[in-house]
Amino acid sequence: MPPSVAADIFFLMLSASGRRVRLTVALLFLLVLVVGTFFGDDDSFPFGPFRMYSTRNSLDGFVNSPEFVGITTDGEEVPVSFQVLGLRRAEVEGQITRMVEDPDLLGLLAEAKEELDPGAPELVELRLYLRVTDLEDGYPAGETVELLSTWKRDT
Repeated sequence: MPPSVAADIFFLMLSASGRRVRLTVALLFLLVLVVGTFFGDDDSFPFGPFRMYSTRNSLDGFVNSPEFVGITTDGEEVPVSFQVLGLRRAEVEGQITRMVEDPDLLGLLAEAKEELDPGAPELVELRLYLRVTDLEDGYPAGETVELLSTWKRDT
């Protein structure tokens, strides 16, 4: 017997109140899904759109790119990749507000870097920058870099 026929038979075997409960649950699920589609955001996924796939940047907009720069004990500036910190770019982007409000979080990242990359020079400072690339017709038209947060090691 095909699965759809078996499901139909099982549904008909339910009592009238059982069918009402199943239909009510299904309608509530669909209602939440429709409301989430129009008014939801990433936080309401899977009942709302996942912005990464449901929107696009304007061709005349801008692109944000967070970057970390470390300062070694010798005063040298070194770029610090997300991978060395054990993070993905999206994880960093999602925590930018927290890192700006609490620069000590950058200190935790510096400690993580030391553990994950023990041969690298020690960092006495870690800075979080935001590189904003302006777009015109989809092509880079200018760039600004803004310092968002700084952590300094206590000496």
